[in-house]
Amino acid sequence: MANNPNADYILEVKNLKKHFDLGRGAVLKAVDNVSFSIKRGETFGLVGESGCGKSTTGRTIINLYNATEGQVLFNGQDVHKLQGRDVKAFNRKMQMIFQDPYASLNPRMTVGDIIGEGIDIHGLSSGRQRQERIYELLETVGLNSEHASRFPHEFSGGQRQRIGIARSLAIEPEFIIADEPISALDVSIQAQVVNLLKRLQQERGLTYLFIAHDLAMVKHISDRIGVMYLGALAEVADANELYRKPLHPYTQALLSAIPIPDPEIERTRERIILEGDVPSPVNPPSGCRFRTRCPKAMPECAQSIPELKEVEPDHFVACFLYN
Repeated sequence: MANNPNADYILEVKNLKKHFDLGRGAVLKAVDNVSFSIKRGETFGLVGESGCGKSTTGRTIINLYNATEGQVLFNGQDVHKLQGRDVKAFNRKMQMIFQDPYASLNPRMTVGDIIGEGIDIHGLSSGRQRQERIYELLETVGLNSEHASRFPHEFSGGQRQRIGIARSLAIEPEFIIADEPISALDVSIQAQVVNLLKRLQQERGLTYLFIAHDLAMVKHISDRIGVMYLGALAEVADANELYRKPLHPYTQALLSAIPIPDPEIERTRERIILEGDVPSPVNPPSGCRFRTRCPKAMPECAQSIPELKEVEPDHFVACFLYN
C-alpha cells in the first residue's frame, strides 16, 4: 500500500456519507457529511446516543458498507477504491472488534480456529508455528492455551470479548476499530478490557477508533474525542479539553449526566435535561439537527447547517453560538 504523504495521520475521513434507501422515496441518513482524522498511535473516541450513526461510521470506514459519498483515506489510499491485492493488504492492516461477543464468534468453530482464521487467510504461518501463535495470542489477552480447543459457548462475555481481541490481533494490524467493545459486559469487566486495550496499544503501537456511548469510559482510553448527534459531528477536541470545556450544547448535556463521586459537587452542579426525543434520521430537522432539543436554539439554527469549525486550537464545534 502507498505511503501516506501526510504521515502524521493514519486515517482521514472526508465528508463521509452513508445513506440507506428504505424504498418509496425514504432515505435513512445514518452518516451525513462527517470529517475527522486520526493520528498514528492515538485513540480517537467516537461517542453519542444509540442510533447517532457512530457504528455505521466505523463499518463504512472498514468497508463493510460502501460509502454513499466522501472519502476514507487509510495510509493515503482511498479505502472504497481498492481492488485486487490491495483489498487483502488493507484487510490485514485494519481490523474490528465487534460490540456483541455472543454474536461475533462462530459457535461451530473452536477458539483456536476462530483466532487462526485470519492467519490462514493471509498465509502467515501453518502447522506447529500456527498453533504456537494462537497460544501466544490467547496468553496475550489473559486466557490460557488450553482454551484453544473449546467452543465460544463455554466462555463468559468478558472472555469472549478477549477472544475477539485476540482474533483482531492475529494478523498484526496497524489500526483497530473497537465498536462498543464493552457495552455488553458487566461494569466490573469493562475496566479490565479497556486496560487490556491500552496495554496492547503501548506494546504494539496500535491506533484505535473507539466507538462508545459511555462518555466516562471513553475519557480513560481516548486522546481525542468526536461527539456525534443524528449522523453528524457536533464537536471534536482533545479528551481533557472536551471534559474541561465542552462548547456544544449537546456535549454539555451529555457530560452533565455523568455522575461525580463527590457528593458535595454532585448536589450543587446543574444537570441539563434534554427535552423531547431524538428526531428520525429519515426526516431530520432543517438546519442544525440538534435545534429541536437545544436550550440555546436561535432562528438561524433552523435555516442553515452549522459547519464544524476550529474555534480554539484543535477544538472544533458545529454551532452558530461560536460563529
